[in-house]
Amino acid sequence: MLEAYDLAYETYGTLNAERSNAVLVCHALNAAHHVAGYYADDPKNIGWWDNMIGPGKPLDTDRFFVLGVNNLGGCFGSTGPASINPKTGKHFGSAFPVVTVEDWVNAQARLADRLGIERFAAVMGGSLGAMQALQWAIGHPDRIRNAIAIATAPKLSAQNIAFNEVARQAITTDPDFHGGDYYGHGVIPRRGLRLARMIGHITYLSDDAMMEKFGRSLRSGAIQFHFDVDFEVESYLRYQGDKFAEYFDANTYLLITRALDYFDPAQDYEGDLSRAFARAKARFLVVSFTSDWRFASSRSREVVKALLDNRRDVSYAEIDAPHGHDAFLLDDPRYHALVRAYYDNIGREIAP
Repeated sequence: MLEAYDLAYETYGTLNAERSNAVLVCHALNAAHHVAGYYADDPKNIGWWDNMIGPGKPLDTDRFFVLGVNNLGGCFGSTGPASINPKTGKHFGSAFPVVTVEDWVNAQARLADRLGIERFAAVMGGSLGAMQALQWAIGHPDRIRNAIAIATAPKLSAQNIAFNEVARQAITTDPDFHGGDYYGHGVIPRRGLRLARMIGHITYLSDDAMMEKFGRSLRSGAIQFHFDVDFEVESYLRYQGDKFAEYFDANTYLLITRALDYFDPAQDYEGDLSRAFARAKARFLVVSFTSDWRFASSRSREVVKALLDNRRDVSYAEIDAPHGHDAFLLDDPRYHALVRAYYDNIGREIAP
């Protein structure tokens, strides 16, 4: 239990007089509140969904007021394990409580209250961010007009939970983890973070995308018969792991993957997803990608069926794209045209 917490957020565009044009963009695992644009003093730090959000883009900030939030437990400004516990004067570390998707959504709702936003024109996200959009529709049905859920699932499969557990084990068995209280030791579990990121990154790409990007290309042009880097794909994974370990907090990684594991809105309804969505009032856009094997299109169709069982207004698109789970972050013309058209329809209902 936290007595108080901070949430880091960014806004884009202008909130209209009626406060009816606000869109909440929820982030996935390793992203944060910086969803678009760049900072004047750091032009290389481009928002993680910059191809989607901005002036003239599918989510047009000339028309909509966009809110990005770093979730509770994060490591980019919101209160998290690396924050100082006011009771002890030390980092929270292992004492930071486990958080859920529901906790994140409730915290976002409190932030919306502080900003004077009674109802969002839309809540949008991909992957874990889309789970938050679904939870908004279920948990705060009167505060959201549209839910846009991209590359998601109503709950994780056993295989997905297994991938997350392997990644967590990589972190918690790192000798520098110190039970989650590594801050006081002046170290970080770098090796565990590297492995966790490498494992995760493999699941974000399709086999075809990896083959097209790397194939079996050799870094030096010839096999070296050793156990260091021989293939370009090995070099790429090591680079991604090293980069990730430089900026992400290990405890936050544990928290976020656990929240992902625990999300299951049907759990309180004897596994009946249709009953779970009975409270929802929003309109829905659900998007999946054919090559996404981590959150397969069949999982999105489970959500669509549950919504149709409740006679909700739902649009569904299954996009034939080769990029795997990461497709939701890429600039696919068909995908972006779809999102643009959906926001155009939302915009027509909003006073200028």
